[in-house]
Amino acid sequence: MNNKRKLRITKIYKEMAQEDVFKKIVSHCKEYGFVFPSSEIYDGLGAVYDYGQNGVELKNNIKQYWWQSMVLLHENIVGIDSAIFMHPTIWKASGHVDAFNDPLIDNRDSKKRYRADVLIEDQIAKYDEKIEKEIAKARKRFGDAFDEAQFRSTNPRVLEHQQKRDALHARYTEAMQGPDLAELKQIILDEEIVDPISGTKNWTDVRQFNLMFSTEMGSTSEGAMKVYLRPETAQGIFVNYLNVQKTGRMKIPFGIAQIGKAFRNEIVARQFIFRMREFEQMEMQFFVQPGTELEYFQKWKELRMKWHQALGFGAENYRFHDHEKLAHYANAATDIEFRMPFGFKEVEGIHSRTNFDLSQHEKFSGRSIKYFDPMTKESYTPYVIETSIGVDRMFLSIMCHSYREEKLDNGETRVVLLLPPALAPTKLAVLPLVKKDGLPEKAREIVNNLKFHFNTHYDEKDTIGKRYRRQDAVGTPYCVTVDYDTLKDNTVTLRFRDTMEQERVSIDQLQSIIEDKVSITSLLKKLQ
Repeated sequence: MNNKRKLRITKIYKEMAQEDVFKKIVSHCKEYGFVFPSSEIYDGLGAVYDYGQNGVELKNNIKQYWWQSMVLLHENIVGIDSAIFMHPTIWKASGHVDAFNDPLIDNRDSKKRYRADVLIEDQIAKYDEKIEKEIAKARKRFGDAFDEAQFRSTNPRVLEHQQKRDALHARYTEAMQGPDLAELKQIILDEEIVDPISGTKNWTDVRQFNLMFSTEMGSTSEGAMKVYLRPETAQGIFVNYLNVQKTGRMKIPFGIAQIGKAFRNEIVARQFIFRMREFEQMEMQFFVQPGTELEYFQKWKELRMKWHQALGFGAENYRFHDHEKLAHYANAATDIEFRMPFGFKEVEGIHSRTNFDLSQHEKFSGRSIKYFDPMTKESYTPYVIETSIGVDRMFLSIMCHSYREEKLDNGETRVVLLLPPALAPTKLAVLPLVKKDGLPEKAREIVNNLKFHFNTHYDEKDTIGKRYRRQDAVGTPYCVTVDYDTLKDNTVTLRFRDTMEQERVSIDQLQSIIEDKVSITSLLKKLQ
């Protein structure tokens, strides 16, 4: 893609209101078989979604990219698949039964419920946005001579916003320690935060709400045991840590990876699949010797950021957000945030969890799960570095960045998903020019030869132009057109999605041209 065309596309995209962009992405997901509302024919089920034929392929490719980056590229990382149902004492030990709560607040006028901490964090973000706007205006005014550090430290408006922001952040951090629910409400009132629907400040008191789903297990109601749908996949790794270590003869440091469903009774589910009640996690727990955890924490920060940036979405769209308020079990934590249409949002968390989880399970189970180190001849409870990424959030971030509306030189507009080729649901679409004269048969022959190497699709309906647009909209990186010349010289027209450029190539060359560019391996090589 030439630079002039890149600039034109970027300009068009930026001119679209961000809210409109997100609405179009949501609509696009349904129209092209990526994501459907669950139980739609029964008017749906709130904050629960189904993945369609294209969505499940994209989702599986994301999971494959993550899984191979963990267990294929690291000799000391293996995978497991633990059960969703686990002994209820596990959740007592982990602290979820007593402390897995969100602070919720209602607006009396709109009857809508919000997370109090999110309302306050959004207010903090508004101060940050005001500061960035002042900086952007100054940078435009002064050009290359602009000194951002000096401007931040001397500009009265920036200093005013920064002071308000820091004061609010300090107050909020202290209130969340308890948490102090009355103080959280007072912050909302003092900051004059209004309900976005009603526009009023008529708030209820802040209340705690446990996020776990519970059910019963047993043959009779009298003898049934209360069990939980897991709110995270990590505990399945912790209770199997010793099983894996012994059977795999693993030596510290080593990691255990898992991909699985988790469930949270989100009252304030929002922003499409960004926050759902049923979602999928990709987690890896890395077990290390006490005293080395912060070194490995830094290492995994770098590795995970490299994994994200290998997708080619631009380093400027990612940032670390280090936690100032740490969970009680952690001594370091950061989020990798991605620039969504609704601002920077968390897609992955990296935590140094110390030895809290293993120690708790040792205490509650009454069994020793210490690791005997053959080098030091001592037994100890390992420390843990956690990397946890939401599959659904990752899916949404990829869709958001890939969606484009482009004005073409002929005045037409095309909708295209610029998905990384390795993640695209379909890698190649084979299109006979017409449905006669042996062209469909030849196209089918190409599909049958290539389908063993990558996901290949046959499409013969509508004009060739409409078929190109349809494949652009689902993110297919390559299209092949079979025409009358194909029957003479065994060549086809190969079209590349991003540039729409076409070239004549031999059918025998298709596999070698396409396969390397669309394989997960092409992404993994960027991580070495």
